[in-house]
Amino acid sequence: MTPLVRQSGRLLVLVTMTLSTRLPAQLPEIAIERRLASELDLAVGDTIRLGPAADSIRFAGVVAAIYEPRSDPAEIAKGEWHLRMHLPDLTRLLGTPDRVDRLSIGLRGGISADSAAARLNRSAYGYRAHSSRVIASESSQTFRVVSRFHRAIAIITIVASAVFLLCIMLLKVEERRLDAAVMRFVGVRRRTIFGALLLEAVLVAALGSLLGTGLAYLAGAATNAYYRRFFDTLLTFSLITPDIIWFSVMLSLVLGAGAGAVAAWRLVHTKPLVLWGRG
Repeated sequence: MTPLVRQSGRLLVLVTMTLSTRLPAQLPEIAIERRLASELDLAVGDTIRLGPAADSIRFAGVVAAIYEPRSDPAEIAKGEWHLRMHLPDLTRLLGTPDRVDRLSIGLRGGISADSAAARLNRSAYGYRAHSSRVIASESSQTFRVVSRFHRAIAIITIVASAVFLLCIMLLKVEERRLDAAVMRFVGVRRRTIFGALLLEAVLVAALGSLLGTGLAYLAGAATNAYYRRFFDTLLTFSLITPDIIWFSVMLSLVLGAGAGAVAAWRLVHTKPLVLWGRG
């Protein structure tokens, strides 16, 4: 098999043996991310050589496991691959013993992460301890900006759709001018005409909300199918929750009823002769 060199993060990976070759047990064990294993056509038991640079690929190890990493929105677009090693093997590979970039500390139940971080920061220098909540908050700033941007777009869309809906309802009611005039001539009360038009607007809004919910589910499923295949991940890119559906349906009914009420009020307060075209 011709050696295949691929770069993953700061490490270079050199595949030197065929898939059928099995390695001595004394070689260090390495866990490979599924996407990296698929890209390099690796299987459990294969030999790989690693190095921090192209001219120093000297560390040999055996693939002991292939794992599926937890989906992380902050990592999905970086295009990075990962592998896991025992800490002594990693320090020997990098040539930096007793040195780490970062580490995580687990706390027992009932211990405050903020107080533990503050106590560690007072104990020594050369490092900085943070709680996982603070780290998550800092790393999610980009997503907060995107969320605010989406919220602004949603508000503009709702306002524009409300104006458009009002115009549609006014045009729809204008088509009923002759019907309303006839009902007024035969003695039908304004309240009855107003209620009928309002009920029609609510029914149209309810039907539109049902169709919109179905289209949202279809669009969400298509979005997830495309981007999961594109990024080779199980991450959910489009999520439609019951709260979103409830809010959307109620907003649709309120806007539809409001637009219908305005159009109906304008129609019933117009003189019958004007509606008939004789005024």
